[in-house]
Amino acid sequence: MPSLLTDDAFLDSTADRLAGLPCVRAVTLGGSRAQGTHRPDSDWDMAVYYRGDFDPGDLRALGWPGEVSELGAWGGGVFNGGAWLTVDGRRVDVHYRDLDVVEHQTAEAGAGRFRVEPLMFHLAGIPTYLVVAELAVNRVLRGELPRPAYPAALRETAPAHWYGAATATLAYAAGGHAPKGALTQVAGAIALATTQTAHAVLAARGEWVTNEKGLVRRAGLGGIDAVVAELETRPSSLSHSLMQAEELLRFAFEAG
Repeated sequence: MPSLLTDDAFLDSTADRLAGLPCVRAVTLGGSRAQGTHRPDSDWDMAVYYRGDFDPGDLRALGWPGEVSELGAWGGGVFNGGAWLTVDGRRVDVHYRDLDVVEHQTAEAGAGRFRVEPLMFHLAGIPTYLVVAELAVNRVLRGELPRPAYPAALRETAPAHWYGAATATLAYAAGGHAPKGALTQVAGAIALATTQTAHAVLAARGEWVTNEKGLVRRAGLGGIDAVVAELETRPSSLSHSLMQAEELLRFAFEAG
């Protein structure tokens, strides 16, 4: 059934219902909708910031069709669960954000410290400062949340961490995969190293990253596509492609 609500009315009513859940202190809009880059069919990415014993069952009880995960079901790290729902005919993703965790990671990022955690659909995983980036980028619909600037300490530590991981990824592929003609694994290594380098470049610029969409383009690494497109199974060709990738990534990292 088509929606009877305008986008503004839908967002207002949905934010009200989410804000009314027990323990929820704030509600935000994220993704392309918050940044004004959305298409008419784009999802609505929302987050509930809670304090204390948030119960996903309360979200489930709102009666919106879809899937509601338990806490920790999406890896158990900073990205600790959420829901895929249909609300008023629209696709809505709801993410859980524990304010105690968010505040801890904000302090850690301010000191230049972070971890990289695995998360489905993310080649390079996610830095724990992702939840800080969301505070800086997303639109607050209900409640109050800080809007942190990019920490100077993080600009010092994150680029070296990410680029170091990228160079190690390519080195392993050069020694372990290319000599065996393992095209798929070499391609995967190049994709991973490119994503890691993109994180490094944007961290050096002090630009927040909330997901991997558009990350390679933002970092100016689109030229890597030609390297991947020309991959061949011959070991010598794979080794050459890895050297090309290494050169492109190093140039981008050093250029900032």
